[in-house]
Amino acid sequence: MSDHGLSYRDAGVDIDAAQRAMEGIAGMLRATRTPGTLSDLGSFGGLFRVPEGFSSPVLVASTDGVGTKLKIAFLANRHDTIGEDLVNHCVNDILVQGAVPLFFLDYIGLGRLQPGVVESIVSGVARGCIANGCALLGGETAEMPDFYAAGEYDVAGTIVGIVNEGSILDGRAVRPGDAIIALGSDGLHTNGYSLARRIVFGELGLSVDDVFPEESGSVADVLLRRHRSYLRPIRPHLTEGVIHGLAHITGGGLVDNVPRILPPGTAARFDRKSWELPALFRVLQQAGRVEDLEMFRAFNMGIGMTVVVDAASADSLVREFTEAGENAWIAGEIVAGDQDVLFS
Repeated sequence: MSDHGLSYRDAGVDIDAAQRAMEGIAGMLRATRTPGTLSDLGSFGGLFRVPEGFSSPVLVASTDGVGTKLKIAFLANRHDTIGEDLVNHCVNDILVQGAVPLFFLDYIGLGRLQPGVVESIVSGVARGCIANGCALLGGETAEMPDFYAAGEYDVAGTIVGIVNEGSILDGRAVRPGDAIIALGSDGLHTNGYSLARRIVFGELGLSVDDVFPEESGSVADVLLRRHRSYLRPIRPHLTEGVIHGLAHITGGGLVDNVPRILPPGTAARFDRKSWELPALFRVLQQAGRVEDLEMFRAFNMGIGMTVVVDAASADSLVREFTEAGENAWIAGEIVAGDQDVLFS
């Protein structure tokens, strides 16, 4: 029997290791500071000044995670992209309501701190915050022994943004005759991974280091492609009135997400011939023998964001989005209907 009492470390929680991890990420947090940031690392709560220039400011908040995409990160031992996925997903979720981000908070829960893992995760979060112009205002790292499997963790993020009340996008401006512009995704983004993993590792029998069929990279390369942020190309047009609605294509795909912005009496009709299905989705559908409707509900099918605009503005906006580095095209139109999605 030990001649000294138990410590927190004996129970599986290493406070000293947690402190070292915080010291390692302090510089990353400070790099994300924006003019509105009032607090520094170590505060119990983050302080942020609401910016000037908004006549009737409305705060918009959202919380999300990255789902079982984490399983790919565990298998590949790559942890520096998950944080960027998390930020970009949250940025897009408030962007569709016309909001721009102010600050972000992250949460990491894990069984035992492993050297470098938390720092890698936070490096991605910081990179995403800097790219989107929002402050990483704070967060929490919780070490919970016996709660998570060895080498596994979970991450979640909360974002707060701002929009003038008169510029809120809620879909009420969407009307028959509007054009639907598609902005291309970089892969699965952060949805559909439970089905994708079943197909890739089960039906195809691949490992994370194998070359992905019809792709130039490995399974890990393809499945860990980042979740794109669409803030940069869309932001200049948020207050022009040209955008009638935005839909972020996440869980539920086009089938479940686009109807969220459709007013009564309208439907969205997509032209399947307007884009070539990326190889990733073709492989998943063929190997998993997945029906079309299930594919369009489980995956984004190459479209990360839809932008509903007046038809007369569509061509010029596509050109602007393309010049900004986006894969953009007119994918369909708004028609009379019952708030559903149609394919032709």
